[in-house]
Amino acid sequence: MIKLNLDCFNLILKESRLDKKSLYSCLLVNKEWCNLVVPILWKKYSWYCNHKESEKKIFIIILSCLSTSSKQFLFNNNIKLPSTIFLKPLSFNYISFCEFPRAGIIDNIKDMIFKDEILNNFDYSTKSNLLEQEIYKLFVSQCKNIKILQWKTSQPLSLFPGAKECFSQLNNLYISIDSVSPNSLYEMIQICRDLNGLMIYNCSQNLPGLISLIDAQKNLKKLSLFKYIKKEYCKELSNAIKRKYNTLNDLCLHSLNIISPSFLTSLINLKNLSIYNYDNDNIRGDIKEFQHYLMISEFSELEYIDFYGLSWFEELAILIEKTKGNILQVIINSINKNAENTGLLIKAISNNCPKINRLYTHLEPKDFIHIKSLLLNCRNLSRIEFDSLNILVNENYNFGDELLNILTEFSPKSLIYISLSGDWKFSTDSFELFFESCRNRNTNLLYFGITHESYITRDHMLIIRRYINEGIIKGSNCV
Repeated sequence: MIKLNLDCFNLILKESRLDKKSLYSCLLVNKEWCNLVVPILWKKYSWYCNHKESEKKIFIIILSCLSTSSKQFLFNNNIKLPSTIFLKPLSFNYISFCEFPRAGIIDNIKDMIFKDEILNNFDYSTKSNLLEQEIYKLFVSQCKNIKILQWKTSQPLSLFPGAKECFSQLNNLYISIDSVSPNSLYEMIQICRDLNGLMIYNCSQNLPGLISLIDAQKNLKKLSLFKYIKKEYCKELSNAIKRKYNTLNDLCLHSLNIISPSFLTSLINLKNLSIYNYDNDNIRGDIKEFQHYLMISEFSELEYIDFYGLSWFEELAILIEKTKGNILQVIINSINKNAENTGLLIKAISNNCPKINRLYTHLEPKDFIHIKSLLLNCRNLSRIEFDSLNILVNENYNFGDELLNILTEFSPKSLIYISLSGDWKFSTDSFELFFESCRNRNTNLLYFGITHESYITRDHMLIIRRYINEGIIKGSNCV
């Protein structure tokens, strides 16, 4: 029998979709297979344990990999490692196979070590910090060319031995600014200049180290700003974003009250724009400035729009009218049930977005008139989700029938995911006609859902169940 080249077999294993159990079976074949499979198992599954006992075994191996000097250092500081750790050299350098651990993994290791100890706050803080330091030193020294780092620790990762080999190829950096020391930021700048994605958490003020880190990146494409705590207006951060106009094409904002939105007009290459507002009190404040800059901005290459907690229907309509027709997805989830100009958004999409495949927006029945042109002009639509604005109280009129009749007559064959508001009230006849139209044009719906279900009766549910049984609908929240 011809022996399979190990390099070929290694490539097959890496590219395969074998689950954890199947890989374990391969591991037991012989020593050669074991040598190939162990790195793959640790790369894919080291941080994805199904239960506590498996997690504990992983942690024991990690602690066993600590150097003799680290173990002695911890012992000298009265930090007792489990008696089950391996005292002899391990068969593999397991740490070198792992993805760099998230902060939560390190926390879980510390919890395992200290769970049976009764410590006051000072002793716990001191011991926890020392153990965390040695574990991070281990990973920094053994992990090479990692692509993703979640930096949520005060440990000076960029100063540890091996930091250059570990972080020089970083592609995506998640960083909690409130946890990281300024000196570490400056050291990371010397190592890491090729980030594609930078996700920043918990910034509350202008930090020169952060500004320098952004400026140092030569090809920054994605920037996300999360969970800001406002202490001062971060004007320099806004200016730093503006200076990345040439490379930045993906922007995600989770707070609107920390930076000036003046940078928006500079981002001429933007393709993805996500803005989330979770602060109801912010609606009449800083948000007005964002609305202004959004209206005067021009993102001609825009492809994805995702807004939450905002009612910027008119602003979005104006923005979409200035694009080149490349938009693929629009999601706008308003928290203002009295929003206006929803029809303007539908018309703008209908006239300017021939490639769009997903649309989530709020509507009023007066907007239904625009849905026909939307369906006729946007023949690539595969997913629509229409939610109500003002909840209607007229129980004697089936507002939803008008919408379903339009969908029945004009839906493209590509449309396979539909979610509609139950506040509009549908007759069972309109349900029947719509599902029969799907049968007639050989369209099986992946999903048909009703939100709120205010007027959905048992008869509606029975109809949906029948069409599921017939294979016209794959899934629904109504059965």
